[in-house]
Amino acid sequence: MNIKIAIVDDNTFLIHAVKEKLSFFDDLNFKFAAMHGSDLLTKLEENHNLDLILMDIEMPVLNGIETTEIVKQKYPHIKIIMLTVFDNDENIFNSIKAGADGYLLKEINAKDLHDGIVETLNGGAAMNPSIALKTLKLLRNPISIENQKDKDDIQLTPRETDVLEQLSKGLNYNKIADNLILSSGTVRKHIENIYKKLQVHNKLEAVQKAKRNNLI
Repeated sequence: MNIKIAIVDDNTFLIHAVKEKLSFFDDLNFKFAAMHGSDLLTKLEENHNLDLILMDIEMPVLNGIETTEIVKQKYPHIKIIMLTVFDNDENIFNSIKAGADGYLLKEINAKDLHDGIVETLNGGAAMNPSIALKTLKLLRNPISIENQKDKDDIQLTPRETDVLEQLSKGLNYNKIADNLILSSGTVRKHIENIYKKLQVHNKLEAVQKAKRNNLI
């Protein structure tokens, strides 16, 4: 078995470290390194006879997630393992969406890296345990990641939160007005503001989005 591998990383020190780990195994054949996504795409145009790419995420010019998406469209036969320092949720989620076949951390030892590569080529998905756990959580609740960016922007007043909680119980405007000792016109105004802040168009969407963002 001769597994042809490329490494993409903007840090030459880390490229050498990974190359060294690969060098312990006769079945792993290091072909070339690229400094960022564009560099990789140029090299692949010259020669895409590769089995697997070890891909960094944070890189200049074209990052690992964008690059993975392009490589997967152009060269679907090439497997891609993200090899990164970070295991933050958004990176994992976006890598999986982009089509990555595995996700390992750079501090991985040589044997585990080798096993991960072989496993991925055999149709498995290489993941270290902490990442596998996060991935499971993401699959159970993918929305919280997509809305991570919105989350910081949504600021409801305590009054709006009260109204939203009443809405989530399925109460109508008049009932909410009674419960909160407000006029129904005021309740309507609060609800308009809530819809605007949450960027939704109806009660159901408002309640769902508020729950996803832990607002209620």
